[in-house]
Amino acid sequence: MADTVKGACDPKFAELKDEFARNFEERGEAGASVCVSVNGETVVDLWGGVADTTSAEPWQEDTVSIVFSCTKAAVALCAHILIDRGELELQAPVSKYWPEYAQKGKENTTVQMMLNHESALPALRAPVKEGGFLDWDYMIKRLEEEEPFWEPGTRNGYHMVNFGWTVGELVRRASGKSLGQFFAEEVAGPTGANFHIGLPEDAKAHIAPIIPYEPKPDDPLSDFTKSLLADPNSVQALSFVNNGGWKANQREAHRAQIGGAGGISNARGQVAMYTPLACNDGQLVSKDRLHAMSMVSTATQRDATLLIPTRFASGFMKSMDNRALAGGQDQSAIMGEHAFGHVGAGGHIGFADPDCGMAFSYTMSKMGPGLLMNDRGQPLIDAAYRALGYRTNAPGAWIR
Repeated sequence: MADTVKGACDPKFAELKDEFARNFEERGEAGASVCVSVNGETVVDLWGGVADTTSAEPWQEDTVSIVFSCTKAAVALCAHILIDRGELELQAPVSKYWPEYAQKGKENTTVQMMLNHESALPALRAPVKEGGFLDWDYMIKRLEEEEPFWEPGTRNGYHMVNFGWTVGELVRRASGKSLGQFFAEEVAGPTGANFHIGLPEDAKAHIAPIIPYEPKPDDPLSDFTKSLLADPNSVQALSFVNNGGWKANQREAHRAQIGGAGGISNARGQVAMYTPLACNDGQLVSKDRLHAMSMVSTATQRDATLLIPTRFASGFMKSMDNRALAGGQDQSAIMGEHAFGHVGAGGHIGFADPDCGMAFSYTMSKMGPGLLMNDRGQPLIDAAYRALGYRTNAPGAWIR
């Protein structure tokens, strides 16, 4: 373990450090980072493995990677900052800020619906042009012209990458700044978070290439995967495949402001963003706004996109326990009952838990199986909660 895992860890979190080491020794980890703060103090800051499996270059203290949908939480936080300032209203129609959006059945869509994954644009039907994900204006135009997949507000379905443009355009319209600029100035700058939505041209980041997950013959097939494979016109296939040839490891993709899946950070960077929220210290949002951010705002037994039970706060994931489903360990993300944050494809996660003042994040380069967490990230979360005296997650969330 000494050769693989670097960094610092409070002895109270020794189990977490052991689980992190087991990821490399037993669970196929390539390179990764994990970080935890409690009441504003960093108690775990570990990294290890290799950043590039081809060159065997080690994962360094400042190594970052694409964190995929963890970026959605950063976008949602930007929206909540504007809501807190009165510059964006949750129950207002989107058309108040974005008039061109109000067409083809989307006229009554509200800001809340967009944050709840209820705005009914989880995908685009017609093919996205080559490089379309890198072109903000093009994607906004496509969303304006798209017909909703259901009546907005009547159900929720995870907006895979489109969340970054729907909510991100609201941030742009309300603030007058691009999403990436607003996040950099209002969140990353004040908190010192090494987190980018659109890597600046002059940034010198040590980026670990993402390694896609290679399915195994005995992997259980989720309903999402079954639908994706069976019907190329399904919401599942369109939301996952219709991406204009977007490749996460391309330099151009790193520069693009892809708020639904393109953020670049590591565990330390995400914890820096979440720590003020975990401490409820008023740095980023008021205490009342933070309380609202942590509350479940929509939940369903059958998410229209993921085809599993899901629970969301306004733009954030809540604890989701789907262990009773076939392969359900890889379709769950079990946090504290008051925690809120977001997973990223392959098993990344970042969240805040104001109940215990904890900010937590795990990021990696080699993606794991499943829609949410897997057997590398969840054991780290579990160990963190046990270290803080939590007793069980049997009810579907960690409780004392």
